[in-house]
Amino acid sequence: MRSLSLLLVCTVTTTLAQNYRWQQRVEYTMNVALDVTTHRLTGNQQLVYFNNSPDTLQKVYYHLYFNAFQPGSMMDVRSRTISDPDPRVGKRIAALKPDEIGYQKIIRLTQDGLPVKTTITGTVMEVALARPLLPQTKTLFTLEFEAQVPVQIRRSGRNNREGIAYSMTQWYPKMAEYDHQGWHNYPYVAREFHQVWGDFDVKITIDPTFVVAGTGKLQNPEQIGHGYEPKGTKVSRPAGALTWHFKAKDVIDFAWAADPDYQHDQVKTKDGVTLHFFYQKNKKTEPVWSQLPAIGSSAFQFLSDTFGKYSFDTYSVIQGGDGGMEYPMCTLILGEGSLEGVAGTMIHEMAHSWYQMALATNESLYAWMDEGFTVYASNEAEAFVFGTKDPHRYLNRSYIGRVSQNLFELPSQHSDHFTTNTGYTTGSYTAGALVLNQLKYLVGTENFYKGMRYYYNTWKMRHPEPIDFIRCMEKVSGLQLTWFLRYFIYTTKRIDYAVANVEDRGDSTYITLARLGEIPMPVDLVIQYPGGRREQIYIPMNELMGSKPAERGETRDVMPTWNWVAPTYLIKRKKSQSSIESVEIDPLEFLPDINRKNNKWPADPGETKQERE
Repeated sequence: MRSLSLLLVCTVTTTLAQNYRWQQRVEYTMNVALDVTTHRLTGNQQLVYFNNSPDTLQKVYYHLYFNAFQPGSMMDVRSRTISDPDPRVGKRIAALKPDEIGYQKIIRLTQDGLPVKTTITGTVMEVALARPLLPQTKTLFTLEFEAQVPVQIRRSGRNNREGIAYSMTQWYPKMAEYDHQGWHNYPYVAREFHQVWGDFDVKITIDPTFVVAGTGKLQNPEQIGHGYEPKGTKVSRPAGALTWHFKAKDVIDFAWAADPDYQHDQVKTKDGVTLHFFYQKNKKTEPVWSQLPAIGSSAFQFLSDTFGKYSFDTYSVIQGGDGGMEYPMCTLILGEGSLEGVAGTMIHEMAHSWYQMALATNESLYAWMDEGFTVYASNEAEAFVFGTKDPHRYLNRSYIGRVSQNLFELPSQHSDHFTTNTGYTTGSYTAGALVLNQLKYLVGTENFYKGMRYYYNTWKMRHPEPIDFIRCMEKVSGLQLTWFLRYFIYTTKRIDYAVANVEDRGDSTYITLARLGEIPMPVDLVIQYPGGRREQIYIPMNELMGSKPAERGETRDVMPTWNWVAPTYLIKRKKSQSSIESVEIDPLEFLPDINRKNNKWPADPGETKQERE
């Protein structure tokens, strides 16, 4: 009887755990046609929706992103009223004419053949189901739609400033995500996305002079050609418009681009991933894009070796869009500019294949996990490719500058609701990258990279949240880290440590350290003696519940714990003050300490390394 009771308890516990981390699933089959004279897209969509939740659903929601590109939309109003508007948007939406706007119109929608009631508000469509969708069941939505591709404003659109015909992103009626937090049916105001894992089977019919690139693998290369066909294959194109057939499995979105002048180059990484490059070959692009395959291959392999093996066998770098934006198995970037600028954008978007396209965090809620982790990974990939050192050197300076200007906002807020664009950039890109740099400081270099790979391999193709990431780092390092997450992401508190006093007392020197900021951290301290001898000291912080391991080749003295409630910490050395040349907190400048001038005794009259950079 006791064994049976224990079995029941274990079964219930396991079921509850599984129910908490369920995720919905979609299977899209789409057949669309784009008229390149009217810029109208027509098509049909069959969507098999799997309700893996423990809830009975009475309604579902779709995103209709093209509706944002209309005068008076939320995206338009926000871009005209925020204090520091994105110059790529500004007042451009308000000036669109009827034949330049974007829209998505639903012609017909049924659930398992039954009509449903829909209500469209801006970029969100609410669908009252014809019959409730029970837990652990699926349903089929059949949809016919028409869309007008807007003049390119942001990410999506036609005829961008470099002359690319179509950047087709956020282009189809897309099911909103539903998870343990409920529906994520956010209106589109130009920020981030949260999408459902699933499979895509997409057929795109377009003028035969156009070349198409995008998510997934082309299924009919022998009918298409344009560099997709295997060497030696005879291409047999049918007469009239061409239909391109793509498939992608286990992705969160589908994007594509089309242009009649695309050049198609390819290269393979060491792991055998085929990288495709699509661009208009001209005197502005050719000097840069001729070098991108080698750079891209090197960066892609580095990312795969360092942060976890890439999950697919193809990836495309596509000239299009208005800067750079990531999508599954591809990115759209601008093609013109310096080698450093274009390659840097490409590498950043490539890194999103790890942080968003494999680890699909809710980037609307946790933009710092999406953009910030990508910044960190791409910084390191760029440094590897171009041979630069200290790739994260600017992060502290950027963060401290925004803090001093009162432009640092809470990183944990919804990405649409930052007061300023600058606040969003700092709270997501900068703060997220700093989180990783601080974690490397907390757990040590070896543990850090082991933890990043463990996180990737544990949570890829899922929707990890902040605590999932921190728990992975805790499991690898054996240290407690949730306190750090609470301080750095859920507050705007600051780090500030100081060497408060160094004085003789008899035959000894007493060094007083002070924590002036609100965020406690373990402290690396270096005492410099005459003749070049250095003493490295490590002071753990009690919340860490341990100490990071010494770095390779490092000899250090581990001191008793500094409890976070204590504002000061005293170190005694049996040496006279005159025999000590200097005392410095965090000499490698890992910490984003808001006042480095008080980190050293005696005070350095010159600039700090951080200020010089």
